[in-house]
Amino acid sequence: MSNKIRLGILGGGGDSLIGILHRVASSMYDKYQIVGGVFNPNWEDNIGFAKQIGLPTNRIYKDFDTLIEEELKLPESERIQVVSILTPNFLHFPMANKLLENGFHVICEKPMTTTYEEAKILNQTLKKAQTVFAVTYTYTGYPMVRQMREMILNGELGTIQKVDAQYYQGWINPIIHDKEKRSSTWRLNPEKSGISCCIGDIGTHAFDMLEFVSGVKIESVLADLNYLYSDNKMDIDGTVLLRCSKNVKGVICSSQIATGEENSFIVKVYGDKAGLKWEQENPNYLYLMEDGKPLRVLKPGHSYNSELSLDGTKLPPGHPEGIFDSMGNIYKGVAKAINKEPYNHGEFPTIIDGVRGMNFIEKAVESHQKGNVWVDIENVD
Repeated sequence: MSNKIRLGILGGGGDSLIGILHRVASSMYDKYQIVGGVFNPNWEDNIGFAKQIGLPTNRIYKDFDTLIEEELKLPESERIQVVSILTPNFLHFPMANKLLENGFHVICEKPMTTTYEEAKILNQTLKKAQTVFAVTYTYTGYPMVRQMREMILNGELGTIQKVDAQYYQGWINPIIHDKEKRSSTWRLNPEKSGISCCIGDIGTHAFDMLEFVSGVKIESVLADLNYLYSDNKMDIDGTVLLRCSKNVKGVICSSQIATGEENSFIVKVYGDKAGLKWEQENPNYLYLMEDGKPLRVLKPGHSYNSELSLDGTKLPPGHPEGIFDSMGNIYKGVAKAINKEPYNHGEFPTIIDGVRGMNFIEKAVESHQKGNVWVDIENVD
């Protein structure tokens, strides 16, 4: 029997981008073996996809409940250990909650749930289950994002004064301006996506990233969201002002109607000694800015980087690493936790990140609906 962690996958079949991202990431460090799952609710598509990617079909199940029922019949040494949830948002909570109740480890796409209340329930379930839970805020796995975090933790920026994140995409333009399309896509359906599209999909990445790298906690938000059309119930653009711990202030700008933008995620943190800037579309460059000194560019793989950054670097300097590597680093961290090996707490986002992310989404929408007022983010442990 292989000593690899036995992985099951829910969703992510067909031409799903997120599906191939997770499958490649899980294989990257030879820590996991995909042994079963439910890739599609349609049986023919489900079993056909399993054959397409070369999986034995004896553990491809007709639905989620059958997966749990049949896997629990197997000896513990054979059953699936961890399940990745790659389904539409509204299925995240019921699936994750039942998996935890039955002793499985969980890797969950974001947003973790569709409501903050569900997120808190999930956190309580995890406390009882005592298993491993990760939320795939993928960008935290980039080596130079991890370097950014470590430099800030080590005080190289001095006292943090300002945090800033911009996440711009333009993909929803062909959908939002067509009444029939915007009424039929699940992304703009509150019953399937929750109360937010843009903030829930990409704004939450910015929220988690700023807390991850800066070490400050976002305590209050003031949001101004854009729905563009009166019949559209989901935000597709928004600006959120931030009040953080340690008297730090900041801003998150996110948009899915930024025409021509692909995946422009830019993170900036400024201290009284220096500033750092990272851009997702050029992830190998971390810019160090200091008053009166030339701009310095830090790159992955060099000995001047932190242990956490180097642990997530697989190639020699000068060889690009990308989003597959970033997700792979998260899977690697989860594997260490499942195997009870020592790991850095920056190696994968936990359920607390997911809970805070859901709180942020709801508070941003609440702030907008109340006339753009400040509302507090709750502290969760």
